[in-house]
Amino acid sequence: MISMYKKSDEGLQEINAIEKDCWINAIQPNFVELNEISKVLEIPEEFLTDPLDIDERPRIEIEDEHILIILRIPYHDKDHPQIPYNTVPLGIIYSSDTIITICSMETEILSTFLDRRIKNFSLKNKERFIFLIFLRTAILFLKFLRQISNMTNELEKELNKSMKNQELVKLLDMEKSLVYFSTSLRANEIMIGRLSVSKKFKISAEERDLLEDVEVEYKQAIEMANVYSNILSGMMNAFASLISNNLNAVMKSLASITVVLMLPTLVASVYGMNVHLPFQESRFAFPMTMTIAILLAGLGAFFFLRKK
Repeated sequence: MISMYKKSDEGLQEINAIEKDCWINAIQPNFVELNEISKVLEIPEEFLTDPLDIDERPRIEIEDEHILIILRIPYHDKDHPQIPYNTVPLGIIYSSDTIITICSMETEILSTFLDRRIKNFSLKNKERFIFLIFLRTAILFLKFLRQISNMTNELEKELNKSMKNQELVKLLDMEKSLVYFSTSLRANEIMIGRLSVSKKFKISAEERDLLEDVEVEYKQAIEMANVYSNILSGMMNAFASLISNNLNAVMKSLASITVVLMLPTLVASVYGMNVHLPFQESRFAFPMTMTIAILLAGLGAFFFLRKK
């Protein structure tokens, strides 16, 4: 689906044809739509198709008057709880007449512009618009990182009550999400650093301040992702040690019980032999045998209890 917008005093207005200084937003576009845009705006076809590759890494590519910027943005996938938080490429094509955003799914970042929650931007100042997209991406990363932290705390409380595989698997999923976030954040930061020194971008003093804010937000997001990842890794290691210790304690208990039960079994086995045995002719043979067995079991249990 492709939508086109023009900025006016009243805000963003949807238009039906491509105009100068308009924003073309392509969400899950098909080949026909991309081919039409490529022909009308003379944009290389790979600029339009590369952002749809789910594994595309953040980078900048310049060809003629067109600049392709690929940014990894976060999203929360409620339909796939195995990895609830992940990242997806967002393509931004910068040219003198238009700006194009391409993504394989609906994203909260672009929705903030469409819902008029961000008012201090202009499609004529394309550099500022791009930097605002970078800023909203960093803010969304921070929002999802806080959600991951809250979910991790809840899972920790559940695990403190009882060790369950389900909670451990969820913690592992959270750890995967943090790895994806950390990797994407570092790649985005490198890409933004390269863009800031590009000669194609004429950045004013005001835009330079905005870019510095973007860099600060990304550094904070990277630091938060690293801290949460270290905490989660330490938590997983701690629970793994607890499980191992609990298993060792159970095995020690089972071994002690086995030894204690073996002693009366030994007595019963000896007196079950078809040979002459002590006091076998006595009418107290059975009570005496049971007493010996019980005494040996009691001594064994006392020994293991004393040794803890």
